[in-house]
Amino acid sequence: MKRLISRVWLPALILTAVVAGAVTVAQLRTVFGAHPVVVTDLSSDNAEDFNPKFVTYEIFGSGTTAVINYMDLEGKPQRVTDVALPWTLTLQTTLPSVMPNILAQGDGDSISCRVTVDDEVKQERTATGVNAETFCFVKAA
Repeated sequence: MKRLISRVWLPALILTAVVAGAVTVAQLRTVFGAHPVVVTDLSSDNAEDFNPKFVTYEIFGSGTTAVINYMDLEGKPQRVTDVALPWTLTLQTTLPSVMPNILAQGDGDSISCRVTVDDEVKQERTATGVNAETFCFVKAA
């Protein structure tokens, strides 16, 4: 009898643990899995569903041309040289936040920059002097 018990006790313990685990999981599934799964339409995550932002860069001044450096809305630097003033560029994005940044140097005595986001002026600066240089930077738009 002692020999039989020494051979059977370990498999019996394992079987008891497996049965107890299965019963516990079945009970938990009735509590936590009882509610239906909510499935959203995949098209609701498209960028077209959001209102786009319009960022407008403007450079104007007393000179006729300017050299302009600006960041596009992906954060990549862009440069345009010898552009006629006044100069305007409008960019569109669906990003939740952007950091518009522009720097301009003109050939006149004064130059101004303006950054507008959705028709709201976020920053405007004017500089004066020979070959005046100015910048506009918006931390979050």
